[in-house]
Amino acid sequence: MEADTDEERERAKRTAAIKAGASYRLAYEDRDFLSSDDLRPVRLQLELLKPERYLRQNNVRSTIVVFGSARLLSPAQARSKLALLEDQALTQPDDPGLEEAIVYARRQLEYSRYYTEALRLSETVSRRFQYEGRRDFVVVTGGGPGVMEAANRGAFNAGARSIGLNITLPHEQEPNSYISPELCFQFRYFGLRKMHFLLRAKALVAFPGGYGTLDELFETLTLIQTGKVERMPIVLVGEKFWHRVIDFEFLMEEGMIDQRDLDLFTIVETADEVIAALYDFYQGVQPV
Repeated sequence: MEADTDEERERAKRTAAIKAGASYRLAYEDRDFLSSDDLRPVRLQLELLKPERYLRQNNVRSTIVVFGSARLLSPAQARSKLALLEDQALTQPDDPGLEEAIVYARRQLEYSRYYTEALRLSETVSRRFQYEGRRDFVVVTGGGPGVMEAANRGAFNAGARSIGLNITLPHEQEPNSYISPELCFQFRYFGLRKMHFLLRAKALVAFPGGYGTLDELFETLTLIQTGKVERMPIVLVGEKFWHRVIDFEFLMEEGMIDQRDLDLFTIVETADEVIAALYDFYQGVQPV
């Protein structure tokens, strides 16, 4: 009898060990398996399907994509930062780093006007195209700070929905607090995130920004130029910035692009001019 009990205990231990093993886990509960290279196609599919499901559930029919620098401050933040540095300069006149910091802070204050323009643009289109369950021209951003925060904030002020497409980065990106909670997504893959930016896009607005903004802008221009996506208004905000950052005329003069490629975008300065460009493009036609 004792031998049988010992044998049963041994069998129970072996069974428990089997059930605790990685191979026994249900596939969808096995994080190591799901994170493996072999499952990359499945992860890509999941990142395509999950946001699509939520967007359909929330009746999001069309979007306006807003790009711009994450480093751009609101006017209040920029003024506060500059004032603090100028006060420090009075008490620390020999600090060699303060002069450079003040110059940069003044530049940030100058650029902060685009935070206001992004907020105004988003608030205006959100009020115009979201009402009684209708959700068109829903603002979508990268979900972070700066211009992205301003655009999500404008929709929030209008009592409307907006979308944030965050992405995992070495230094974790926090979603700004103005995104609609049910429309805030986190991506692992830039490629799938890019797809979701454009799947419902009816316009793209790019404020001054860095590599990320330029990446998304040129990808969209290329997709439209090559006919991979339907033409939509592309509006660049900040005439001085864009004319200095990219010499489009030089590209045409050197034969790298055609005149018709210059017609794919418009450069303006204010939110009102962006809205005018959108109305001019659609000429009263609904953007869906």
